[in-house]
Amino acid sequence: MTSVPGTGPKALDGCEVASVDVHAFEVPTDGPGGREQDGTLEWDSTTLVLVRVHAAGRTGLGYTYGDVSAASFARSVLAPVVQGGPVSSPPALWERMGARMRNAGRPGAGAMALSAVDVALWDLKARLLDLPLVHLLPAHHDRVPVYGSGGFTNYPPDRLADQLAGWVEQGIGRVKLKTSRVPEDDPRRLTAVRRAVGDGPELFADANGALGRKEALYWAHRFHDEWDVRWFEEPVGSADLEGLRMLRERGPARLEVAAGEYAFTAQDFANLVDGPRGPAVDCLQADVTRCGGITGVLEVAGLSGARHLDLSAHCAPAVSAHAFCAVRRLRHLEYFHDHVRVERLLFDGTLSPEDGALRPDTGRPGLGLEVRWADAEPYRVHGTRPA
Repeated sequence: MTSVPGTGPKALDGCEVASVDVHAFEVPTDGPGGREQDGTLEWDSTTLVLVRVHAAGRTGLGYTYGDVSAASFARSVLAPVVQGGPVSSPPALWERMGARMRNAGRPGAGAMALSAVDVALWDLKARLLDLPLVHLLPAHHDRVPVYGSGGFTNYPPDRLADQLAGWVEQGIGRVKLKTSRVPEDDPRRLTAVRRAVGDGPELFADANGALGRKEALYWAHRFHDEWDVRWFEEPVGSADLEGLRMLRERGPARLEVAAGEYAFTAQDFANLVDGPRGPAVDCLQADVTRCGGITGVLEVAGLSGARHLDLSAHCAPAVSAHAFCAVRRLRHLEYFHDHVRVERLLFDGTLSPEDGALRPDTGRPGLGLEVRWADAEPYRVHGTRPA
């Protein structure tokens, strides 16, 4: 890779964050009637909160998906901590941000804001070193397998089947649909999907915590026995650790129980994997835009390795493709319809699956992303366009 003037190891000597700016963009969904549904929620838009950090003439970017309040949190609580801090050590600034958040609230919107800032700091460091972000991390892999995800509960059967079959045609061998909003509708939906994708691809289901324990156990057996579903995500709420553990112990042996996308702190993940009867899940999930950014993912990766559990990346493919290469017990990445749409709309440099996996672009520094400001501006709900 050709070095850029002002980059390389010496670019970090005494380098401090000069400024931080925060933006948010709300992009309408493309579902029927402008809405999408899963087992417990209906929505009409997806909001991306963008953080940019600047130093030595370079800019790093990070983002999260959540309410616009995360943008206000990042600007008012976290930006003052980061400004003037050392670019060389994102984890040190992560610690400082965590301390400042104590009374403001660490889980939820606070964790999302911290995640966006942390990703931006890692991106900035990589750009100053003229390295792709994956080469700055302790990478175990050079690719992240994906599974196609969408299949919303308000999709008519033809759109549902076409979407999942489309991923299979692209070489993605795993696909997931949302279930359990109206459980009695799921047999018809699953039959349509299995007929469309064929017998070979792995079929995943995601209830988004919509079911009670006994109801989830009933559907776990039906999903597996009738449609060969191999992955049941949040069959009960992710806070119901005993319910998840019961499903894991009493469900079909070849049907994995998964959760973790709503874990914000290291303790949240520890709660899912530790207990007198063992883990509550067969495969742990982590969202880089919620769990503390790249620094947070590295912590969770250590926990998953120590507990001999695979870790699956939840969404945000443009960031996750780099971050989860550093996860030794990597399983796969959720290639989520909404996030793919938003990232392609707002950024240049996004990735497309090849042979069922995303490979970080090692020919571009950092995440390899650049904001498409003209395309983003109509969706702005926070901040102002840079001059």
